[in-house]
Amino acid sequence: MKTLKTSLSKKDVLSIADLSTQEINSILTLAAKLKREQKRGKARPLLRGKTLGMIFQKPSTRTRVSFEVGTYQLGGDAVYLSASDIQLSRGETIQDTAKTLSLYLDCIMARVYDHKDVQTLAEYASIPVINGLSDEFHPCQILADLLTIQEHKKKMKGLSLAWLGDGDNVCNDLLLGCAKTGISMTAACPKGYEPLEEVVKLAKSEGIKTGADIAITEDPAAAAKDADIVVTDTFVSIGKEGERATREATFLPKYQVSSDIMKLAKKDAIFMHCLPAKRGMEVTADVIDSRSSVVWQEAENRLHVQKALLCLLMKVAAV
Repeated sequence: MKTLKTSLSKKDVLSIADLSTQEINSILTLAAKLKREQKRGKARPLLRGKTLGMIFQKPSTRTRVSFEVGTYQLGGDAVYLSASDIQLSRGETIQDTAKTLSLYLDCIMARVYDHKDVQTLAEYASIPVINGLSDEFHPCQILADLLTIQEHKKKMKGLSLAWLGDGDNVCNDLLLGCAKTGISMTAACPKGYEPLEEVVKLAKSEGIKTGADIAITEDPAAAAKDADIVVTDTFVSIGKEGERATREATFLPKYQVSSDIMKLAKKDAIFMHCLPAKRGMEVTADVIDSRSSVVWQEAENRLHVQKALLCLLMKVAAV
């Protein structure tokens, strides 16, 4: 058994910004290997004796199940920690929580509202911290997206991706993921709902190195034109429910991914969505349930990239 030579340069992964192009490729390579082995029923107890703590402020299906199952599949243990059940809910600071959990666990995954919370957790924890989702970034989702694109398109560099909708946490990290892997990305967002300005600047800078063009527009048709991949997300993210009426009026019908939008993309274009999806809102049912949709492979790949990420962060990966 050979030890993977490439390890992650940073202790924590809070955004795709924390990963180099080489590190992204290392994660995807290991994820693909672990996926093949899982399909063959080959057990890899790489995390035997390791314990992952999972802090949840937000509800979750894919994040919780994929991290928990992935840890078990690799022989480790996972502890679910609802924010309402631990002392954070009674006023203990994130700093003290981070220091305490570092005494018991080998890694922490946190799904939070405010990105500053996961940053503070990482600053004061002596063990690796993974952002399972925050209001600004969602790195694990983007790693799964990149693996899905690689599987279906057999490459990443030189492809064109269109994002339609809210410039949210997924969009922020997807811009960085595309830029670092050579995928040109155009995000079509209504005025006032664009991705973070500093993220766009960083993505454009990274794109210069890889040949990826990064653009922001208000025109969804222009973004979708000749795209290899079309991606969207809900218009009303968790915590934004009070803005539902305003957001729906802003995004619909212009930014909905419909069959007409998909016809603007390449004939073999794939459709992606991080899920959960609201059919008839950000995407029509005929698109998400079509042969071009790869949302279920995308969801499955959360499991495999997160297993790879855990191994690399805890420096136990083997090939």
